[in-house]
Amino acid sequence: MSYRDRKRKQMADINVVPYIDVMLVLLIIFMVTAPLLTEGVQVDLPQLANNPIPRNQDAPEPMVLTVDIDGVYYVDDLQKNSEEIKIYAAAYLLNNPSADFFVRGDKAAVYNDVLQAMVLLKDAGVESVSLVTETPTVAEVE
Repeated sequence: MSYRDRKRKQMADINVVPYIDVMLVLLIIFMVTAPLLTEGVQVDLPQLANNPIPRNQDAPEPMVLTVDIDGVYYVDDLQKNSEEIKIYAAAYLLNNPSADFFVRGDKAAVYNDVLQAMVLLKDAGVESVSLVTETPTVAEVE
């Protein structure tokens, strides 16, 4: 074996240091952006002392129609107009016949806007619509 053969010996190890650096950068990016993605549309829900409705874990994700204080409609945190809501709800019902449909109305929203949201879902063929509320904490009840 000559000097030249020893010098050019192939290395079979994988250098994982660059991969660890990339993984740590991605971890930081995901940690920063995850809370931003779950923020959603800010509405102040009415607070009522009620029992939550149990939800079937096998059921598909419910469709949530949000009405903010200005009467603007949102589906999946995206602003929608009346026709878009009807089309989206009808398609969602067609693809998920056992899905639940919820309306989240801000407590300061005009009552008519919340009712109109329910009518839009009914016009799309939805038979049952539930209203979303918050349960007050013990300090708020006293």
